[in-house]
Amino acid sequence: MADGIAIERASQRHLDAIEEIEQESFPEPWRREFFRSEIAAEGRFNLIARRGRTVVGFMFSMWIFDELHVNKIAVTALARRQGIADSLMDRCFEFARQRDVRSIFLEVRESNHGARAFYLRLGFTSSYIRPRYYPDGEAAVVMMLTLPAAGEPPG
Repeated sequence: MADGIAIERASQRHLDAIEEIEQESFPEPWRREFFRSEIAAEGRFNLIARRGRTVVGFMFSMWIFDELHVNKIAVTALARRQGIADSLMDRCFEFARQRDVRSIFLEVRESNHGARAFYLRLGFTSSYIRPRYYPDGEAAVVMMLTLPAAGEPPG
């Protein structure tokens, strides 16, 4: 885990910080109301990363049966490249293993080479391209990670 970082479930009290990080991180940010509904919804696993009392990152995901979909992950600009996204994803993987999730999916902008490299390093593979996925017309790369079944060796 990144030094001095605590990971916990996202709640309504974190919305101001989540919204601020979202606005800074994405060209087409989610609206606050969407985060509010995601925090309250069933089948969600939503986390924040904080240093002291300051929220420095978040991850929003949903799961159903043996699949999990990472909807959003972001770290504030000043805290990037410090292992915070790794810590969020480690907690996501732990959650997935506890629930016998076999597949984790996500979409990433085709032009976001840094994020794509991050996910490749974590073991994700590029599955296919979704043309015109984002509101501005950019394509998304769908990436997937297959987890071993309980009792099955990794790899």
